[in-house]
Amino acid sequence: MTIRILLIDDHTLFRSGLRQLLQRQSDFEIVAEAADGLEGVKRAKVHRPDVILLDLNMPGLSGLETLQLLVEEVPEAAVVILTVSEEAEELAEALRQGARGYLVKNIEVETLVSSIRRAASGEPVIADNMTAKLVAQFRAQGVAAAPAHAEHEKLTPREREIMACLARGESNKEIARHLDVAESTVKIHVQNILKKLNLTSRVQVAVYAVENGLTG
Repeated sequence: MTIRILLIDDHTLFRSGLRQLLQRQSDFEIVAEAADGLEGVKRAKVHRPDVILLDLNMPGLSGLETLQLLVEEVPEAAVVILTVSEEAEELAEALRQGARGYLVKNIEVETLVSSIRRAASGEPVIADNMTAKLVAQFRAQGVAAAPAHAEHEKLTPREREIMACLARGESNKEIARHLDVAESTVKIHVQNILKKLNLTSRVQVAVYAVENGLTG
């Protein structure tokens, strides 16, 4: 299956280099590029890409404002933030607004390629050091467990285990190996977690787990 990708970044040289790197993958197709948020949203609506790589720091419409529009206009696309910012606050806000992932621009090419494929398949992709920073931020703020009647009280012990794995950014395959269960079983548990917590993505589950002290 070909993964159709849209690049949104105001740095022409970076976009050019990124395009050349990604085009080496036989299953990747760069369908369009944009140098600002508004143009990016327009091209996303026309081309309906599978994955959108979005910079945060752009002139005019900011990356987070662009993200909001993309989630509204092309909800089927996986938006992955690709930025120089390693601020945990920006990571948390991007995930709350519906980003499928958050990667920093010093990432290895192999990791980026793998992350794009994972995002296209519905999995969250968060740089390892960013997940740690996110957890550290909430702990530093003294975020406590949610009240007794919180939504996560509905989860089974196994679902809580899997939620903690999601908060660490593990894929279904990694969770299955970690818990010694079938990958199909993990998928069912993830679907149940989403339904019980009234969330729409694995990334939102990860954020919920961190905010409520349920990272294991």
